[in-house]
Amino acid sequence: MSDNEETPENRLRKELPEEVPASEPDTTAAPEAPEENATAAPEEEQPSLTGRQRLVKGLWPPRVTRAQLIVAVLLFGLGFGLAVQVASNSNSDSALRGARQEDLVRILDELDDRTQRLEDEKQGLEKQRDELENSSNQAEEARKQTVEKEKQLGILAGTVAAQGPGITMTIEDTKGTVQADMLLDAIQELRAAGAEAIQVNDVRVVANTYLTDSGKSVSVDGNKINAPFRFKVIGKPADLEPALNIPGGVVQTLEKEQATVAVERSNKIVVDALRAAKRPDYARSSSQ
Repeated sequence: MSDNEETPENRLRKELPEEVPASEPDTTAAPEAPEENATAAPEEEQPSLTGRQRLVKGLWPPRVTRAQLIVAVLLFGLGFGLAVQVASNSNSDSALRGARQEDLVRILDELDDRTQRLEDEKQGLEKQRDELENSSNQAEEARKQTVEKEKQLGILAGTVAAQGPGITMTIEDTKGTVQADMLLDAIQELRAAGAEAIQVNDVRVVANTYLTDSGKSVSVDGNKINAPFRFKVIGKPADLEPALNIPGGVVQTLEKEQATVAVERSNKIVVDALRAAKRPDYARSSSQ
């Protein structure tokens, strides 16, 4: 029998598929389920969740912490306050909308009156401020004037020293012929020429000064002075010197008595002899 001759056995083999070798068992496979679950139907595969479903699943049931609870309470309080404010504003607006025309006019008049009162009060306060500023300025100016007046009166009363332009007159009396009336004539002539402060030797001449003869010397207000007699006079030199040198005046009279008179002008004469301030016995200021 030839190889190509088909036998019934060979024909049957061609018709059957080729044998597949058996695979080795997988030792890593999961252990078989128990016999009681062997007959259970396999579970159906669960469908995938959408984004909204995952969000809902993450939010519920809620997991509230203490911080979240505090924030929620604060937000609730804020919302409640805003609601109350809106409600009150709504009520006031509703009241105004529902008010009568007479009531609205009255409310406007009251507001105008209150505004006017506040404006008047503001103007009154501004006026008081200006008065206080002016009074303080006036008080300061009055104080300065008082100090200046005190200095001027002190110069006239001889209680303060003085300086300024003037002349110096020196009378040399070697024969002792100069008398008190001659010196008094010189003082009166100087006052008439505008002398503001006079000092004879170390004695200040004031309004109530008097001169007397004391032997061969002269007393000024009880203070004995001797020759040479030195006059220091503050005033305008151009008026003082000619007043002494007029014909028949002080200088010629003293020269007739064999006295020597020297007059010098100066831009600065210092009269520093002082008189003690004396309170009058009877005279008082009329403003008291």
